[in-house]
Amino acid sequence: MSNHYDALGVSQDASTEEIKKAYRKLARKLHPDVNPGPEAAEQFKQVSHAYEVLSDPQKRRVYDTTGNENGNDTGFGGGFSGSGFAFQDIFESFFGGAGAGGGPASRTRRGQDALINVRIDLKDAVFGVNKKIEVDTAVVCPTCDGSCCRPGTSPRTCDICGGSGQVQRAVRSILGQVMTTAACGSCQGFGTIIPDPCNECNGEGRIRSRRSLTIKLPAGVGTGTRIQLAGQGEAGPAGGPQGDLYVEIRVNPDKNFIREGDDLHVSLAVPMTAAALGTDVTLDTFDGERELSIKPGTQAGETLTLRGLGVTHLRGYGRGDLQVHVHVETPSKLDSEQEDLLRRLAQARGEEYTEGKLASSGTGVFARLRDRLGNL
Repeated sequence: MSNHYDALGVSQDASTEEIKKAYRKLARKLHPDVNPGPEAAEQFKQVSHAYEVLSDPQKRRVYDTTGNENGNDTGFGGGFSGSGFAFQDIFESFFGGAGAGGGPASRTRRGQDALINVRIDLKDAVFGVNKKIEVDTAVVCPTCDGSCCRPGTSPRTCDICGGSGQVQRAVRSILGQVMTTAACGSCQGFGTIIPDPCNECNGEGRIRSRRSLTIKLPAGVGTGTRIQLAGQGEAGPAGGPQGDLYVEIRVNPDKNFIREGDDLHVSLAVPMTAAALGTDVTLDTFDGERELSIKPGTQAGETLTLRGLGVTHLRGYGRGDLQVHVHVETPSKLDSEQEDLLRRLAQARGEEYTEGKLASSGTGVFARLRDRLGNL
């Protein structure tokens, strides 16, 4: 067992106040929330147990006499579970609630973070946009300016705790009477009382209000992208600093373009004759009109790429591409003249029809397919 005085770094004739200060310093340094890790956790247990023994006059007297604790007080668990000086009392004194250990608590606290959804068009996601939004949030009370008091008044020192925010209480246990520290119930640990709260905010120091805000959404954002605006969230109680505002993006579907990553996709309908003969098409893009060349013999389902006309990369330079998917339109209604022209075209191409059916012999499609299969 380690020496309790060495664990706290004090001499054997140290006063109760010196022991308390030493423990407070070490506990703050080794507390798991401040210094995570198994080694710090073990040291924290040792100094906590050492303080539990040396802060109690009776236990300290036994320890000084025998060099050990008696009975069930030997282990870390037994000393804290059976005594009135509970483990949580130590936390209240040094890490705990308002008014404990470190003096009165502050009424001023940081405001909460807020999250809102913003809808934008796909074009705004491609190039970025400045968006004006309305935010329902907590703002500093304009009447009391966050003081929580009616104008012309001020907080009054608590008569119960004398402004310390804490009171001491005696707890009886099997080891005797132990003094513990707790937040003052009269002032809730703040050390002051507000006798005349502000009528507009009811002593909160803030009110609910709607405010306008213009935010810059960078190019390349997409559905699910979150943007943090520091200090634009809710105002804290008693004029406390504002939390952060998180803006989550929702991109509206576009009637023409579909986004996949940083590429845009669009379907282009081309008449059968234009696909066969070739043509130039004027395509509307987010960057304006662009000329697109359809080569003769273009087949349905082919994809043509326009470089650099996609979405701007969110974390980098350049843009994605625009993928144009060609859809060849086959006429569904033909007059007699058009049918005659197509039949003559089929005959000229060696595509023989008999009573509206494609011939299965000669140099037609099936013949060519048969020839290919025969060569396998």
